[in-house]
Amino acid sequence: MAEALLELRGVSIAFGGLRAVQDVSLDLPAGTLSALIGPNGAGKTTLFALMTGFLKPDAGTVRFAGRDITGVPPHLNARAGMARTFQIVQPFAAQTVRENIAVGAHLREPKRRAALEAADEVARRVGLAQVLDKPAGDLTVAGRKRLELARALATRPTLLLLDEVLAGLNPQEIAEMIPVVRAIADGGITVLMIEHVMQAVMNLAGHVWVLAQGQLIAAGAPLQVTRDRAVIEAYLGHGAAARLSGAAA
Repeated sequence: MAEALLELRGVSIAFGGLRAVQDVSLDLPAGTLSALIGPNGAGKTTLFALMTGFLKPDAGTVRFAGRDITGVPPHLNARAGMARTFQIVQPFAAQTVRENIAVGAHLREPKRRAALEAADEVARRVGLAQVLDKPAGDLTVAGRKRLELARALATRPTLLLLDEVLAGLNPQEIAEMIPVVRAIADGGITVLMIEHVMQAVMNLAGHVWVLAQGQLIAAGAPLQVTRDRAVIEAYLGHGAAARLSGAAA
């Protein structure tokens, strides 16, 4: 197995009396495409925030590329090679798509021209090349999702955390986005995605962790996880689990 790029050990955080993440440990190998799934309110986005430094855990450690980054601010983690997207996409609406992507590129390219050129290249990778001069506020939901992905990708990450990048898309848009995500991983970037679209998880992820009520309740290959009794009871339901197993058969 590849060396772990991201390592969590006993990570926990509580908000008031609510234990949002409880004693989570995992190893994310370099060069993989994996998924974090679970019901709404399970603590998935909170766990992303702990990984990336938006939140500091009450207990436990986070290591990235061999370094302890527990509580290190997000901008320093971004410079080290960790990028994330957000569930709620908020582009700079009055700026063009190119200018929005260049915001991410400026992490590595201090000069405007170089950042704009980098934005053009990233736009081609995510299918936005035809709308580079369009105001970001004019994009569809699918376009905004691609833009959010592009801004993160423009920082040149080694680890990319995708928070529901398929949420709000119709089946055709999901089908068109899946190859984009796969190509990013095939290009050597380690990807961890939070996702509710289970067909996409089955299609993309080599390994899945399942979070429920802040705790990891299962981990393994996608098909293995969908047959886990605890996952069926906490998240999938028997009908969805049967459909996913049938589709994979």
